[in-house]
Amino acid sequence: MSVIPPLPPLLLPAELLPAGADNAVFRPDPTGLQPLELKLAAENAFILYTGSQQIHPCNAATVQQCCALLQPLLGLDIVELLPSYASVLILFNPLRHSHLSLLPLLQQALLQSSPATQALSSGKLVELPVWYSEQSGADLLSVAKAKNLTPDEVIRLHSNQSYQVYAIGFAPGFAYLGELPAELAMPRLSSPRAKVPAGAVAIADRQTAVYPAASPGGWHLLGLCPIRMFNPRQEPAMPVAVGDQVRFVPVSEREFQLLGGAL
Repeated sequence: MSVIPPLPPLLLPAELLPAGADNAVFRPDPTGLQPLELKLAAENAFILYTGSQQIHPCNAATVQQCCALLQPLLGLDIVELLPSYASVLILFNPLRHSHLSLLPLLQQALLQSSPATQALSSGKLVELPVWYSEQSGADLLSVAKAKNLTPDEVIRLHSNQSYQVYAIGFAPGFAYLGELPAELAMPRLSSPRAKVPAGAVAIADRQTAVYPAASPGGWHLLGLCPIRMFNPRQEPAMPVAVGDQVRFVPVSEREFQLLGGAL
């Protein structure tokens, strides 16, 4: 279970510490609960880790809760918050703060949180159509064979649940979704492809995603999605955001084309 207890002292380089300050490492939370860890990340950044660095809805809820608290309370002090599976990168305005001046404000903000025991439900549900086939998903058959399943069973397992958007990264519009059913968990390709098509729906480990643009990639391809995952000319630029839920809806090749998809 991920919670937010009072933060321990920040680990700072000696030259940044006031005279006599304690340059202490993080100590285990005496309650036995998992604390947050706040560490230096760059000259104008902290990184906030949850106690358990795992893909889990509780960690995602803690991350979302931290972002929801920090942004309105710190306002212009924050340049950007970049959430991930179990951490938040906090980029602050160096013209307004240093690490030492911002630290107590971060602590004060985070102490207003409450235990996060489940994923937040504020996100929206987004349905993404997928044309699953040998033609649109180069690895559909190989995944089925590796997992001792039929292609139809792979499609059913992949599309029969919703996935949480845990993070956006790798490329603009690339949303990391989890968790993939254990029956479909596959290691990444030993040799990544030089080019994966835009819209490719793929899996790796316990994650799934839609490639927003043609790019190199080492995930296993199951199908194609006709929905554009990143358009800088639209607001919002992505159909999904961190905290949303995504469900993949199987469609035919004809439906894929009518929705704007192309091979």
